[in-house]
Amino acid sequence: MMGTKRTREGVLGLFQYLDTTTDAIRRLKQAGYEITVYSPTPRHELEEAIAEHESPVRIFTLVGAFTGTAAGAALAVWASLDWPLIVGGKEIVSLPAFVVIMFELTILLGALATLFGLFAAAKLPRIGKGEALYHPSLSAGNFGIFAHAPPAKHDEIRRILEESGSEEVLVEDA
Repeated sequence: MMGTKRTREGVLGLFQYLDTTTDAIRRLKQAGYEITVYSPTPRHELEEAIAEHESPVRIFTLVGAFTGTAAGAALAVWASLDWPLIVGGKEIVSLPAFVVIMFELTILLGALATLFGLFAAAKLPRIGKGEALYHPSLSAGNFGIFAHAPPAKHDEIRRILEESGSEEVLVEDA
């Protein structure tokens, strides 16, 4: 059910048609099951049926970029004040001269923060954790839905998948 830890135990339903797949996704989500969906191509209908929240990776990127801009400015100001040059009456701290280093650190720290955010959001690395069952027919154009659940719930999931039009239902016990 919702909030439970994702396990390798569960039921895999194989579907030939997109509409039966989206129907099964909606029914399983309504019943509170955590699911993994397989698709031969990206389909917006599946994204709408899954209705996942937006990725937090963009927040990591924004914070990393702002940190890079501030770090670039701080580095350039510190270096200018620590080793003052004779500038003939001009400002020692001059922002137009610091734009390049600020830009470069914005890109660098924004990219590194994005990479970190991607790994954090995907909960990588997953060594020995519960992964979904896979079937070779999913590489041949079929859709698949794996519902993560303990063995006590397998019969209910099997019923939902078969009523939704599943071509085949496979059960995975850990």
